[in-house]
Amino acid sequence: MATIPSSTPHEPEYAWELATLYPAQGDWSEADYLDLTDGTNRGIEFTDGRVEFLPMTSESHQELAAYLYRCLYQFVTERDCGKVHFSGLRVRIRPNKIRQPDVVFLHKDNYRVRHNRVWDGADLAMEVVSDAPQDRQRDYETKLADYAEAGIAEYWIVDFSQRRVIVYRLDGGAYVRHGEFPPGEQATSVLLPGFSVNVAALFAAAEEVPE
Repeated sequence: MATIPSSTPHEPEYAWELATLYPAQGDWSEADYLDLTDGTNRGIEFTDGRVEFLPMTSESHQELAAYLYRCLYQFVTERDCGKVHFSGLRVRIRPNKIRQPDVVFLHKDNYRVRHNRVWDGADLAMEVVSDAPQDRQRDYETKLADYAEAGIAEYWIVDFSQRRVIVYRLDGGAYVRHGEFPPGEQATSVLLPGFSVNVAALFAAAEEVPE
């Protein structure tokens, strides 16, 4: 009688023992998180002992974030007023909470919070909204509260599906809406007078991406 194999050739075999090398959710420390995310471009954030894996970004998401980065980088570089970084830089909101904005700016007057592995704050954060409901909630609600808690002076939400850019400014300990900008308008900054983004040109970068 033929022996029936315990698994088919197409069934994946996982090295489950690897999971035991890492803390359980809820037990991660900041040091554990930083060690995990050093040297990786995978979006992973950290809140109170739990690691949060962000969705893999689409090309259109990357095009929007890259366009914002180029605009802000050129403005900041011409004025020598700070540092701008693209997705992946870790920003501490408070002890045991770390986020990775799509684009982040720090004024040179605040360089004391710069550290090689993680910044202890920022002055402006930008997020490009992904389509899944939980991702939209993260950018519109969770990160709105987080960035305000961190004292980040300005927060931009770029919503391609809704064709709008929303700019918030910090007033006391909470954000108030500076403006909502559709295509045909310039999204403007309060923190950086003179800085603006052509919303139609921004969204055109994503519209060139094939389905």
